[in-house]
Amino acid sequence: MISNPSNKMDSEIAFDRSPAFRVYKSGRIERLLGETTVPPSLTPQNGVVSKDVIYSPDKNLSLRIYLPEKVSEVTDKKLPILIYFHGGGFIIETAFSPTYHTFLTSAVAAANCLAISVNYRRAPEFPIPIPYEDSWDSLKWVLTHITGTGPETWINKHGDFGKVFLAGDSAGGNISHHLTIRAEREKLETVISGIILIHTYF
Repeated sequence: MISNPSNKMDSEIAFDRSPAFRVYKSGRIERLLGETTVPPSLTPQNGVVSKDVIYSPDKNLSLRIYLPEKVSEVTDKKLPILIYFHGGGFIIETAFSPTYHTFLTSAVAAANCLAISVNYRRAPEFPIPIPYEDSWDSLKWVLTHITGTGPETWINKHGDFGKVFLAGDSAGGNISHHLTIRAEREKLETVISGIILIHTYF
């Protein structure tokens, strides 16, 4: 029986970064962390409700919005906007993992803000600058709500565009830094009030 060289390459490890991920000689990646997801919840968790919204239909990319339950029942209460980009070295984790769902729920409960946790495509299947471009698209989507006529009701009703903060850890901190610089260069409709960088991956 003649062996298929491609099958051998698919089983031979090129880079082993356990317990996070392995990359095989064929180019296939095996993610060992960050693949578990949890659903959003309109039933309050720690006083916070959440839902998922698609921001890029063409790429099937979505984000998760978090809002204090007590504010969701008030029509005109405006809150600071926290746009969060998850970490994972551009390779592992998602916006919907238990780690980030728990963190953003706690952050919103403590800070009384509206949070938007962005999912972006990851390397190596989608190398840089694709994660930057996906994240830029998400920021521009959020800004379509400035006049209160965007596609998402929670942001229209409760987002204070005079207080927009970008944040992230690891790769997400890198993305936040990148987008803040780009927003200034391209003169976006709103000013980024600040950035929060956590163990930033540069």
